[in-house]
Amino acid sequence: MKKSVVERNGVSKDMIDLLSRTVALVPWPGRRKVMGDIVVTLLDGKVRVAEDVFGWSRQTVELGMNELRTGISCLNDLSKRRPPKVEEKQPGLLAAIRRLVDPTTEADSQLRTALGYTNVTAKAVHQALAEEGWAEEDLPTVRTLSNLLNRHGYRRRRVAKKKVQKKRPKQI
Repeated sequence: MKKSVVERNGVSKDMIDLLSRTVALVPWPGRRKVMGDIVVTLLDGKVRVAEDVFGWSRQTVELGMNELRTGISCLNDLSKRRPPKVEEKQPGLLAAIRRLVDPTTEADSQLRTALGYTNVTAKAVHQALAEEGWAEEDLPTVRTLSNLLNRHGYRRRRVAKKKVQKKRPKQI
């Protein structure tokens, strides 16, 4: 019967645990190279076996093996991985929202924070934008509008009303 690469190279369970813990301590740019080196040395360059044994991503291990072979480190641009925010996709949206929400916004009564408190809901903003002429496919969802309002300092809170003074009976 054919032996697996792990058995053939004498890699024990204790060694697998030790290598996994050690690799976890290495910071990211170098971690890929270390993973690639382990796979080339102990697993004969078999990335699928590394995925089964260590639980590492095959693509990461292949990239580490290529970095090890060529000596060139790949750059990570993690900022490009996130989806663009609504404000970035549609630049005029934020100005339209401010034009709608600012007249109903009040400052904190003690002026302790720079937040603007408003009694306008995200659903009302969505409807107002639709009435203003924004196409439905261009408008973000109500939940996204809520996140956008929170992100730009508009917090949902009841705006303070004047308290009605009660009439007191006249004292004689």
